[in-house]
Amino acid sequence: MKREFWQMCIVGTMSLALSACAGDQETEEIPSEDQEVTLEIRNPKVEIASQFEQLVNAYEKENPHVSIEVYTIGGAMDDYSDLKAQMAAGDGPDIFTNPGYEHAELWNDYLEDLSDEPWIDQAYEDTLSAVTFDDKIYGMPINLEGYGFIYNKDLFKQAGIHSRPETLTELKETAEQLEEAGITPFATGYYEKWKLGDHLMNTAFAQQADPAAFITGLNQGTETISTNSKFKDLVTFLDVTLAYGSDDPLDTDYSMEIQAFAEEEAAMILQGNWIQPVIDQQAPNMNIGIMPIPINDDTENDSLVVNTPGYWVVNKQTSSDKKKEAKKFLNWMVSSEEGQVHMTEHLKFLPAFKHIDSDSSGPLAEETMDYYKDDRTLSSNWFDFPIGVREDFGAATQQYINQDINRDELLNEYQKSWESAQAE
Repeated sequence: MKREFWQMCIVGTMSLALSACAGDQETEEIPSEDQEVTLEIRNPKVEIASQFEQLVNAYEKENPHVSIEVYTIGGAMDDYSDLKAQMAAGDGPDIFTNPGYEHAELWNDYLEDLSDEPWIDQAYEDTLSAVTFDDKIYGMPINLEGYGFIYNKDLFKQAGIHSRPETLTELKETAEQLEEAGITPFATGYYEKWKLGDHLMNTAFAQQADPAAFITGLNQGTETISTNSKFKDLVTFLDVTLAYGSDDPLDTDYSMEIQAFAEEEAAMILQGNWIQPVIDQQAPNMNIGIMPIPINDDTENDSLVVNTPGYWVVNKQTSSDKKKEAKKFLNWMVSSEEGQVHMTEHLKFLPAFKHIDSDSSGPLAEETMDYYKDDRTLSSNWFDFPIGVREDFGAATQQYINQDINRDELLNEYQKSWESAQAE
């Protein structure tokens, strides 16, 4: 109840703060097509900052009456805390992103209905469920993303490794073989909590027999993280990456980790197909692939976690002319030939739309799509986590990495974090 009350307070406060702005906008004179319109877009992906600017420039050339200002935020930064403040002040962007599910309901007062947009019928059906409420669709999927281990095929070959590991035992053997060849197995960048609290933790949730039922059990007190075998496996897996990983994992951030991998200082990196643009910049034509994360020796879970990481949404509180232009821009991205080229060849996105060919998106996207089409995927479950627990998961894991707490204490911290967040 406390959690529901807090959410209602947040939404209510933000709605009141913006209601006056929305009321003023109703009396605005809507400009004609030849009058200039300035859109503000919030881009949460630092790895595509320059490429997204290029896409925007291409749109502006085709639509000279539209000027687009892009604000990129991401990496170690909190993508939503300052956005809340901007919205409450009536100064929010015209286009931003939302992860869907509970967050979409929480932000509903700021999400424009996009149900009538022309791209709806082309989206993969399962990509829209997270932003569909009361038969209305409130977001356009950014892309599909898969994550696991990105690995350097040439370094594997150099070490005499001719097949990727499918189990934790095989992963450890692969790491030992790489070390014997003088190659650091893992580039371990554990500076950011999101990597540990989101991607790593989700692996244990995704490998439950029924992830949704397990989460329900946690909320009802009939399941526990601290005694669950998958989370014990997860800690064992983490130990392997630390034992065979690069030095100073807690001082190595996202950019440093990718740089180490691109410079072939390590053979594997725990990341997703979204790093393709950065790899292409730092190490063009690098021979890389993506493989699932084996936290135990169960080969039934030899699948990638693939999901829609977020959605482009239009600020319902902005003016009518800006909403109109914002929708046109989003549709141009996925419907025009120019937009599709930028999405696949420059952003290296794995499109969430059936009509867009992903052949130019790079090897990571290509292999991720193979897993997706073969239905060899695991679920992303962090959308159903209590708000705030992912940060607590990440912080506890960092304590363990720093040897401030032991294995049992870490598992207990996970459980306490869930109970505390769920009670709020």
